[in-house]
Amino acid sequence: MCAKMREVKAVLFDLDGVLVDSFESWRSAFNAMLRKYRKKELSVEEFREKCWGPELHENLKKFGLDVSAGEFCLKEQLKHIEDVKLFPKVREVLRSLRECGFKLGLVTNTPRENTLKILTHFKLHFDVVVTRDDVRAGKPNAEMVLSACKKLSLRPENAILVGDTESDFLAGKNAGCLTVAFNANGGDLKIERLEDLLRILNCNKRNGGGEEG
Repeated sequence: MCAKMREVKAVLFDLDGVLVDSFESWRSAFNAMLRKYRKKELSVEEFREKCWGPELHENLKKFGLDVSAGEFCLKEQLKHIEDVKLFPKVREVLRSLRECGFKLGLVTNTPRENTLKILTHFKLHFDVVVTRDDVRAGKPNAEMVLSACKKLSLRPENAILVGDTESDFLAGKNAGCLTVAFNANGGDLKIERLEDLLRILNCNKRNGGGEEG
């Protein structure tokens, strides 16, 4: 594992649940959609268990809803961007990784319009952004991860994927990346704080020392 980490040249991040806490914004939008189509709303526990992780179109199938319902949900989520919260140390970690020479990528099942609005809101920048709108199949399919690696001109084994759901870990595994679980189980490695990435990647030493936060 340590030898493989020395070969890492890029860090790919999931968005929701890793960099930002968008859970309530998506649950509010999803429940608004369910109300519109006369379906029973979901509690926090039900939404987390049934819908958190898989792409939206997969979730729609579970409730017998079509693309128009999904479009309604996406527009509703855009109304709740102010409810999205940036996790602690995100900017600091991204800056440190970049200063250490790592390429940074974002791979998310969130559609492009919603993703870009969140990134603009928090002023976050990546070398490559791949969303559900950019591929034929979202995570857990490997296409999104492979596309990001190709755009970064590197092999999947030279990247790690940081995620928080089984969809992330399967996508990374299927692509050939090492996976890091953020406050979750299922990855090759597990971290509880985002700044722990700096230790795993030996970034503090490479960056001339400093605290991990």
